[in-house]
Amino acid sequence: MIHRIFLLTILSLIGMTVSLSVSAQKVELRVDMPRGQRSIGVGDEFHITYQVSDISAAPEQPRNVPGAKLLYFDRTGQSSRFQSINGRTSQSVSYTYTATLRATKEGNYSFGPISVGGVKSNAVSYTVGKAAATAASAAPSGARQSRPGQDADPNAPKFIGKGDGHLFLKASVSKSSAYEQEALVYTVKLYTTYSAIKFIGATSAPKFEGFVIEESKTRDTQFNYESVGGKTYATAVIARYIIFPQMAGNLKVIGNTYTVSVDQREYYDDPFWGNISYSTPLQLNVTPNDLTVNVRPLPSPRPADFSGGVGDFRIYVDTPSTNLKSNQAASVVYTVTGSGNIRYVHLPDLNALYPKELEVYSPTTDVNVSVGASNVTGTVKFDYSFLPLETGEYSVPEVALVYFNPSTGKYERSVARGFKVNVDKGAASEKSQTRSRLVFDNNLMPYSSPLSKSYTPYVRRFSYWLFFIIPALLFAGVVIWRSRYIKTHADMASLRSRRASKVARKRLRRASECLSRGESAKFYDEMLKALWGYIADRLKMPGSELTRDKVRAELERRGSDSTEAKRLLALVDECEFAKYAPGAEMSENMTKLYDSAFSVIDGIENSIGGSDTGGAEETSGTDRFRTDLDR
Repeated sequence: MIHRIFLLTILSLIGMTVSLSVSAQKVELRVDMPRGQRSIGVGDEFHITYQVSDISAAPEQPRNVPGAKLLYFDRTGQSSRFQSINGRTSQSVSYTYTATLRATKEGNYSFGPISVGGVKSNAVSYTVGKAAATAASAAPSGARQSRPGQDADPNAPKFIGKGDGHLFLKASVSKSSAYEQEALVYTVKLYTTYSAIKFIGATSAPKFEGFVIEESKTRDTQFNYESVGGKTYATAVIARYIIFPQMAGNLKVIGNTYTVSVDQREYYDDPFWGNISYSTPLQLNVTPNDLTVNVRPLPSPRPADFSGGVGDFRIYVDTPSTNLKSNQAASVVYTVTGSGNIRYVHLPDLNALYPKELEVYSPTTDVNVSVGASNVTGTVKFDYSFLPLETGEYSVPEVALVYFNPSTGKYERSVARGFKVNVDKGAASEKSQTRSRLVFDNNLMPYSSPLSKSYTPYVRRFSYWLFFIIPALLFAGVVIWRSRYIKTHADMASLRSRRASKVARKRLRRASECLSRGESAKFYDEMLKALWGYIADRLKMPGSELTRDKVRAELERRGSDSTEAKRLLALVDECEFAKYAPGAEMSENMTKLYDSAFSVIDGIENSIGGSDTGGAEETSGTDRFRTDLDR
């Protein structure tokens, strides 16, 4: 009896499994009009929806849609349906794929049929009319508008300038009016309302006209929130510099350009699911505002013993032993501590302060400073060696450090105490004997041989004129070399293209160092800088204009195999994904990405080397590319 029940149960399960697997496979295409419109115009975005039912295979990305350009293609939905009739259960699984398109040319078009897993779909027809006069007036009041800053070509970089309301940079300085050499804090703060920021990189450095700079490593580790114009933004300081103005007048700070990759939410209307959104990558190029600082000169008259220090400083002395020996060197150390332009502080001439019996030599300095969030602080040690020349008791006076304090607007003094030393008689040195020798031997060297009558003056010898010929030849060689150098470097774009692999090699060497130290975040930053920098230099394209379609088209135009372009862009995408993906710190994945960079760059160099200026030079250089890095 038990065996019969078990056998019936097995047969029921088999029957249920068979009934579950039986379903109708189907592929259906549908055209969705632009949001709020009943027709498609040139420049409008519309959608072709793929409804794939009970097929495990996925449709391929459409390569050629008549009258339109593909913007995005991805799976946007999934649904399941179970049905049980008279004990027979069936299941249907449906997947939705959406192709987002932009209409480019007027006309009547059809698309399809397509095949997914061997199942053919229907064909759809659509008409593209003239462009609407104003997109804003054609859309209803409740319709969503396209994102600000969107160009006609959605694949081109989005030039935002100083911001578009969703993401912008703001530069600020701690003081708009300051003294010469006074420490100022220059910060660049990011404001954004985007849901996710994937990458931030500076494509150039800010220009500080008339400033000495110290870059601070202090950064915000998390976002804060601020309200600007009634709108809340997530904010973070992405750059901070301590700057010291070097001259009086109005000095400018020109902001640099940053490339920011964010996730942009895209929305479309689905007849079944309603409003659906998904993230799409967006690259922005943002520049902070420029600044002007009014720099005032230091008050006059300046003290004669002014040290050049601007800030707040103190000086201390580490005295030597009080009992010394003549002609035996001793050491005294003066230590300056504080904050400000401490690197440029100098002490007065100690030879003018010390007794003349103590000969003081030039010091060795030991600078130990740190760049904080608001100033440069630390210590500078001045180690002086001095030599007692005569015996006796000597008083070493105080040493004053005169500096300007911008907080008080006055010159202030910090004094290191004086001290006394007793000098006993020591062993006489060769130097002291030379100093005491005031009488010289006047006996002339005896001359034994007569002068030769055939003597030739030195100016008539060839060796004499070599002193003029050799410098003239060297000068001519330098002039020729300089002219060729100027001619070679006249076209900077071609020069960077010829040196693209060499620059990439240096950048990848830094990525190799990060890999050996296990610093995954820095590793991926250096990998991306190396890859994007190589592409920009090799293709002679500004970094702000780099897009995947442009890179692929330019490489194919130069004769590169399309496979190499796909490998390069796939490597860039993998690096960007791995940087933020869980487990991206795994050394195996980092090593794989690092090794892939050589193969990709070598393949591109070999394929386009002969079609560009300097290609032969680059092709021969790629043989040494990996060897130099492994070294």
